[in-house]
Amino acid sequence: MSTTPESDIGSGIDFQHEQDSAEFTELRKTHRSFVFPMAVIFLLWYFAYVLLADYAHEFMSIKVWGNFNMGLLLGLLQFVSTFGITAAYVSYSNRKIDPKATAIRTRLEAQEGE
Repeated sequence: MSTTPESDIGSGIDFQHEQDSAEFTELRKTHRSFVFPMAVIFLLWYFAYVLLADYAHEFMSIKVWGNFNMGLLLGLLQFVSTFGITAAYVSYSNRKIDPKATAIRTRLEAQEGE
C-alpha cells in the first residue's frame, strides 16, 4: 500500500451518507437526464441503420453522388453522430455536472481536513 496523500483520501468520509445526500442525488439526476435520453436516441438511430441495411436494400442502394450511396452516407453519419454526442456531453458536463461535482468534492475535502 502506498502512503501518499492520494491513498488516504476518503478515510474519514461516510460515503453512504454522501450518496444519500440531496447534493449527490441532484448530481445523479443531472447526469442521467442527459445520458439516458441520449443513449435511447442513439440506439434507435443505430438500430434503424442496421434494419435499413438488412431489409431496405433498394433504399440503401440509392445513389447520392457517383458511387456514394445512401448506405455509405448513413454509415458515415453514425460516426458523425457519435462525435456529435461526445461533444454535446462534454459541453453539458462542463456546464451542468462539473460545477456540482466540484462543490461536493470541495465540501468533502474540507470535511475530511477537520
